[in-house]
Amino acid sequence: MIGAAFVYSSMPEAPRSFMTTVAKPRAIIAGGSLGGLLVGNLLHRAGWDVEIYERVAGSLDGRGAGLVTHPEQREIIWQSGVSRDAPLGIWVDRRIVLDRFGSVIGELPLRQLFTGWSRLYHLFHAVFPRSRYHDGIGIVNAEQRSDGVTAVFADGSRRDADLLIAADGVRSTLRAQLAPEVQPEYAGYVAWRGLAEESAFSAATHRSIFEEFAFSLPEREQMIGYPVAGARDDITPGKRRYNFVWYRPAAEATELKRLCTDATGKVHDGAIPPPLIRPEIIAETRAVARVNLSPQFAEVVERTKEPFFQPIYDVRSPRLVFGRVVLLGDSAFVARPHCGMGVAKAAGDARALVDALTASNGGDVTRALHQYEAARVPFGMGVVQHARHLGAYYQAEQRTPEERASAERYRDPFAVIRDTAIPFTL
Repeated sequence: MIGAAFVYSSMPEAPRSFMTTVAKPRAIIAGGSLGGLLVGNLLHRAGWDVEIYERVAGSLDGRGAGLVTHPEQREIIWQSGVSRDAPLGIWVDRRIVLDRFGSVIGELPLRQLFTGWSRLYHLFHAVFPRSRYHDGIGIVNAEQRSDGVTAVFADGSRRDADLLIAADGVRSTLRAQLAPEVQPEYAGYVAWRGLAEESAFSAATHRSIFEEFAFSLPEREQMIGYPVAGARDDITPGKRRYNFVWYRPAAEATELKRLCTDATGKVHDGAIPPPLIRPEIIAETRAVARVNLSPQFAEVVERTKEPFFQPIYDVRSPRLVFGRVVLLGDSAFVARPHCGMGVAKAAGDARALVDALTASNGGDVTRALHQYEAARVPFGMGVVQHARHLGAYYQAEQRTPEERASAERYRDPFAVIRDTAIPFTL
């Protein structure tokens, strides 16, 4: 039994006696983004004492961009406490492929719900106890005990728990300590991203792509776009936004280094903060869009106020459990965005972990954690591999026969729209 405590009670008109009460098992979560909030809400509803610590001060609102949702993911969102009546986003019924001149050269009926990172963040944050979410407080270390773990914070303070969940992202501090051999692997290309206001669209471009999940496929590149909510989660027609993701090759030693060099000449390792992207890089990207992309997408890039790029990485963790510390979400696996499984995988991780802990009935936490690991390692490995197949075509180099075969397979536009951003199963 976890955390049993004996409390002396004196009650009027009754003999003094000892009563046994059971303290709630305690979980500490490192990371207050979507994965941390999801598992925090699920554990809270399962009866755990949960606290979330996010190293960044203030709200994370405004981070991220558009997201595709999958049926299992939506069920887990509702299980976390979000009302089924809360609108998640915008439904789209069809995928289309545009040629260089803007004509539709392929289509696929497929109904999907698109949402935004900020929308989910608001929903998850609203149902988590406000007093249990702490921002501006980073966890820098974990000290194991035989029956629990101690979280060590950046200010030197410490807090004991039965379980510490590392949901602190692709550059996880806790994973770096527990599994330093697990490092992000650069994929050989970047994703330019942005949100264009619906009101900024020309009538022709709006009519052509705004209600669609649209693709443009220049040689060795891919542009996709779809509608999402506007400011303050507004889905009123005319006030929405169009999210785009544009994959372009960028060799690590040359082009990526150039892109990640700011105006002072500093080269940022791994990624550059969006405000530090040089204006000439933005101007160059808009110019390339006019040459390489369909006219509709060139307009989207032109009318996006603050486009930015993200280097694409893979992360694969063969272990998820280290005593009473467990990896979840992007701390465990990062798959390239082509499969649209980032938040869906974190949601699946959260439910699998909470289901295993609930089945243990507060008893054998160690066994529950290893059940979670046994279920989610194969899934995470499978998602990463699937995304690698989808993304091989855009890499600066295809180094292996498998990568070359995948690149050849996804030269076919129909294969691209058929396999991109669909639910993944082993």
